[in-house]
Amino acid sequence: MNIPHTRLLLALFAVPTFALAQDAVVRVDVSHAGEAVAGAIVRVGSSAASTGPAGRAALRVAPGTHDVVVRRLGFIPDSSVLTLRAGQDTTITITLGAPADEELLAGVIVSATRSGKRIADEAVRVEVLDREEIEEKVMMTPGDIAMLLNETAGLRVQTTSPSLGGAGVRIQGLGPRYTQILSDGLPLYGGQSGGLSLLQIPPVDLGRVEVIKGSASAMYGAQALGGVINLVSRRADDEATRELLLNRTSRGGTDATLFAAAPFGRRWSGSVLAGGHAQDRGDVDADGWADLPGYSRVVLRPRLFREGAGGSSLFLTGGFTGEDRRGGTVSGRTAPDGSPYVEALDTRRGDVGAVLRMPLRDGRRVFSARGSATLQQHAHTFGARREDDRHRTVFAEATYTLVGDRTATVLGLAYQHDDYINDDIALADFSYDAPALFAQTEVVAARWLTLSLAGRLDAHSEFGTSLSPRLSVLVRPFGTRGTLTDWTVRASAASGVFAPSLLTDESEVVGISQVVVNEPLRFERASTGALDIGGPLGPLEVNATLFASVVRDALQASDAPPAAPGEPPRLLLSQSSGTARTHGTELVARYLAEPWHVTTSWTWVDGTYWDEANAERRPTPLVPRHALGMVAMYEWEALGRIGLEFYYTGEQALEENPYRSESPAYVIVGALAERVVGPVRLFVNLENLTNTRQTATDPLLLPARGRGGRWTTDAWTELSGRTINGGVRWTF
Repeated sequence: MNIPHTRLLLALFAVPTFALAQDAVVRVDVSHAGEAVAGAIVRVGSSAASTGPAGRAALRVAPGTHDVVVRRLGFIPDSSVLTLRAGQDTTITITLGAPADEELLAGVIVSATRSGKRIADEAVRVEVLDREEIEEKVMMTPGDIAMLLNETAGLRVQTTSPSLGGAGVRIQGLGPRYTQILSDGLPLYGGQSGGLSLLQIPPVDLGRVEVIKGSASAMYGAQALGGVINLVSRRADDEATRELLLNRTSRGGTDATLFAAAPFGRRWSGSVLAGGHAQDRGDVDADGWADLPGYSRVVLRPRLFREGAGGSSLFLTGGFTGEDRRGGTVSGRTAPDGSPYVEALDTRRGDVGAVLRMPLRDGRRVFSARGSATLQQHAHTFGARREDDRHRTVFAEATYTLVGDRTATVLGLAYQHDDYINDDIALADFSYDAPALFAQTEVVAARWLTLSLAGRLDAHSEFGTSLSPRLSVLVRPFGTRGTLTDWTVRASAASGVFAPSLLTDESEVVGISQVVVNEPLRFERASTGALDIGGPLGPLEVNATLFASVVRDALQASDAPPAAPGEPPRLLLSQSSGTARTHGTELVARYLAEPWHVTTSWTWVDGTYWDEANAERRPTPLVPRHALGMVAMYEWEALGRIGLEFYYTGEQALEENPYRSESPAYVIVGALAERVVGPVRLFVNLENLTNTRQTATDPLLLPARGRGGRWTTDAWTELSGRTINGGVRWTF
């Protein structure tokens, strides 16, 4: 071997090795208001890295004097000067500032918009129901989330099937079928998640609820025309948590849930929810018809979480729900025609889902993927008629996020498959595939101005191609001294589509066999807009919203000729009735000063649709023009709490109701008390103290079978009347 050449090679390898040995490791801890900030970009010299879940980034830096610059979208950037000697490892802490409009929820990182930003910095308005609000509703209805959503401004849980208690959520007056319910961003409750899904989701294992109002088709496709409700899982704390809840109601309801969560290993944690729920059939007005359907239900949902290095994460979930539900005539009684009529629905639903997040390169690029599969099986009985069906949803999505100093851009691919098979009515079967491309970008154009633009291109196998855009703007006004005020102004405009099917709120009541369609279905198309202003007003946090929407080619229900002479009319679904219009106002005021928590809200909605048969525009049924609510809670730290609720609901237009064309206004009052004794919480909830009940005003039963053979009118208020429930929560 040539010795000089050998020495030269050794020298070449030794130079970088020696230089590496002289480098220093710089650890930068990034925080805000005492909380670690994940996803911040840290630059030291020519090196860059992003902070992980603990808010720390580590970089190898050459000796010398360097600027340490830290940026995170939604925070005020900060920097520091650092001088390093060879081999000197150093740890520094940098605290990021926040815009002046930071509020109580500003630290919440919302996931429904995919941007990973704090709620205060989102141009798209996202309302968050936090864990404290969920805790209150757990004591009221531990078996479902209906009350949690119904007591949120702009949302109304509407009973869609009085015989079985099915329910859907109207967002700002739009129909329940337009609302997409997600779990951690996944459609685990099916592509169309109305009906009984709301009544089968316990709130015990929820960490928060995120609500986007108005068309969200630009982000979530053709099932989110009216908005999105994203249920975010409750994560494990640093120590293991086990909680047992037992509840009993004065109407024969029983709930038992067990929630357990724990960390294990360095990065893994998990949780499991197991619940059993039951309700006796109840005939409150003694007319021989069940005002409260009876049911028995079991729920199981395990979850697994992994928080990796550099902000990576993995989430896995699975679930099973089994429920048998019964309504109709009770105790050997008969319907008005003299025959017994029992309605039943047995549900079996299983699902699996996964969410992966993986930062790339310097942390400014993030790859995310999510997917789920859901299978629902129903056995539905309408008296002597039976309909069995299967509904399957498969979903997959991949996104690539690029974060700059003043921008965040998301590019994505999505695919969703929905199919439905009815064992008894083959004409109702469908199988849809919907691949999609979407993109959204947020730009901090100035400290006081953020712009968000999103668009989605869907290629639906049945209804064709559609483009859904959304533009949102966030403005932080300046005060008299040239500084930003604590107020925010948000404006948004969007358009979107909805993929209709025969599975509507109306067909759920009577069954698919009673549905008639005389024309091919096509996309329902909507345009929505909103203007939102919020901020502090003395001790109050206030928010005002103006909203409007127009739905074209809206699927409407009307009478179809009966199948045979003497039979009731069938249900005709048609899109030739023109447009449905909605506009209104929301006002919300919150007083949060320990030990008081008081929230007051008022919603005014004016909804109309075009009635083709009578050639006139009519009010949308079951949409109150006025709704006023107040919740006041007083808490004693480590001792308990007491609360009072007051809700006023104004008149609602009614259809297919022989007793009246408009419902009367009504008031519902409730009270809650909780006492903490060590690890045990004892609670009692007094619901509907005014004993408001529809059957105290008019019968629920029709004198003769109505459209589709139904025996009941629509439910415009409570059917159960005054109810008391109480129980115990034991944390161990």
